[in-house]
Amino acid sequence: MKPGETVTTILVVDDEPANLSLLNHLLRPFYQVRAANSGENALRAATSEPRPDLILLDVMMPGMNGYEVLAHLRKHPATADIAVIFVTALTDADDEEHGLALGAADYIAKPITPAVVLARVRTQLENKRARDWMVNKNQVLEAEVARRVAVQRDLQGQLLQADKLAAIGLLSAGVAHEINNPVGFVSANLGALRDYTDCLLDIAALCDEALRHEADTEVFRQTMWRLRQKLQDADFDFIRQDMPHLLHESAEGLDRIKKIVGDLKNFAHADNDEWQMADINANLKSTLNLARNEIKYKATVNADYGELPPVRCHPGRINQVLLNLLVNAAQAIDQSGQIRIKTWLKDDEVCIAISDSGCGISEVAMGRIFEPFYTTKPIGKGTGLGLSLAFGIVRGHGGRIEVVSTVGEGTCFTVVLPVAGPAAAPAEV
Repeated sequence: MKPGETVTTILVVDDEPANLSLLNHLLRPFYQVRAANSGENALRAATSEPRPDLILLDVMMPGMNGYEVLAHLRKHPATADIAVIFVTALTDADDEEHGLALGAADYIAKPITPAVVLARVRTQLENKRARDWMVNKNQVLEAEVARRVAVQRDLQGQLLQADKLAAIGLLSAGVAHEINNPVGFVSANLGALRDYTDCLLDIAALCDEALRHEADTEVFRQTMWRLRQKLQDADFDFIRQDMPHLLHESAEGLDRIKKIVGDLKNFAHADNDEWQMADINANLKSTLNLARNEIKYKATVNADYGELPPVRCHPGRINQVLLNLLVNAAQAIDQSGQIRIKTWLKDDEVCIAISDSGCGISEVAMGRIFEPFYTTKPIGKGTGLGLSLAFGIVRGHGGRIEVVSTVGEGTCFTVVLPVAGPAAAPAEV
């Protein structure tokens, strides 16, 4: 045997020693031969090492006959695929048909002809090698498909994250502006409140001093005079009116900052792999709040939120789709215009329409807008990934994106999502 060559093992089963000897003598020059003289021994040999690649099986044996042995072999997972050739004196056509029906690969009549046996054995072993090659080939192909799916999933995740970061970069100046405004007036308010607090502490100190010297008429009188002078100089009535206003305004500013940071965090944070029930209207309002600075200088927003049930989805990725459509709507408007948002429930689907009064999309571009890296925007203004990824995300949710556009009049993108999510939720959108 050459190095690396696989040994082929044949199990010969017959209750007649002469037949075992004959087959052993015929096959041993070419193959490793094992022998069993009963059906029971044959089953034990078939499941022990080395496992046979082929079994030559007699039919008429005391105890368990060949048909019963074959039936047991086919039931056992470890032996179900071993090819079996019946070698028997039963030459009736019905016997042969019965053996083949049980799963025998071939049928050799006794007395045997050596050339016939060797030819039939060679044929079955070649068939086995072909089957093994196909199994190995399929395993290699399955492994390669799994590898490519994993690579594609990883690439898709990277593209999603890249588009998400690009959107955040685009909105960063606007978000900074939205945060800086309340930070500015909260800081100014704190300065005024600090002065008011110092003044009120001085007034409180004079009140405390007056109470401690209440029995000393002269000291009490002088302290009260200083208190009245302090109240007059500080304009106490104005402080009393202004302080609640400053506190309320500062609280509103901080709430505004908290909401923007929360919206940005929810958008930027990597989405988990769990499907959730989400309020699409709330997601849309949060995303609109994040894009407000990008929109407010170019368009007024008219929103009509319908009553919607919770939708089974990846909320973070749906937010990414909505942000992309809102920013695209704003960028389609040259100077000033309108963006209209409408949500409604139709049968078992939630519909989100985002339309603009912008430049519209040409017929040529309409056929390519969902292609990866295709963009009509100037260099540096778009990655060409947004609509392609949005299309993939929505399709992964079992939904669709519909587009209607007229050049010079505007465009309407409608996202349609099934309330129950896709029929079978994929691991990744």
